Amino acid sequence: MISKKIDNSCENCPSVSKGIFCQLAYDELKEVSDHKVTNVYKKGQTLFVQGNHPFGLYCISTGNIKVTKVGNDGKESIVRIASAGDVLGHRSLFTDQYYTATATALEDTKVCFLDKKFIMKVIQENPSVSMNVIEKLSTDMGAAENKLSSLHQKNVRERLAELLLLLKESHGEEQDDGKTLIKLKLTREEMATMIGTANETLIRFMSEFKEEGLIEQVGKQIFITDEEKLIDWANVSY
Repeated sequence: MISKKIDNSCENCPSVSKGIFCQLAYDELKEVSDHKVTNVYKKGQTLFVQGNHPFGLYCISTGNIKVTKVGNDGKESIVRIASAGDVLGHRSLFTDQYYTATATALEDTKVCFLDKKFIMKVIQENPSVSMNVIEKLSTDMGAAENKLSSLHQKNVRERLAELLLLLKESHGEEQDDGKTLIKLKLTREEMATMIGTANETLIRFMSEFKEEGLIEQVGKQIFITDEEKLIDWANVSY
């Protein structure tokens, strides 16, 4: 992590429109800028670790972060992928509990940190920030419920198809040839933990998806080539 303070005002942040401070006036945004510390995390570096005490709130400016949880069996699973505009540490911060997961950068990621005392002041003085935090918490809860339902009710093929559709929605980039590039690069192990299966099983189904023309792979890049069929295989309604 680069620990020195970076000159990066909130009003010029590329993700300000998607963040919890999006409705603040210029002077209010400037106050947030004056109280934050911006750090750049390299791929593999952690923002916080499961079991540690929270001291503030993390806002993602650019990049992607995986949030992982280690179970009683010692196995690590990816809870979610946080992207630009998302916040981290809010649930533990407001419940005054230890972090229940670990946050690790998937790529070079710029993150702003605000200490607990200041963020509580902003929330109390600005209802819009409070509502945006509640919206983030509600969205996270909905995603967690959907994931739990998928793990219990769907087979591995359906869960993989659903994951690819979710990645398309959150990190997809339409190409000139009609294909969609998933810009987020995940390892096979990471994808396997996200759908609750073994690495070998994931590889087998990825091969099946390629043979059936649903996706293409160029190195570590995944292209979705038949979204309609992918939706059918995922057994979801769009």
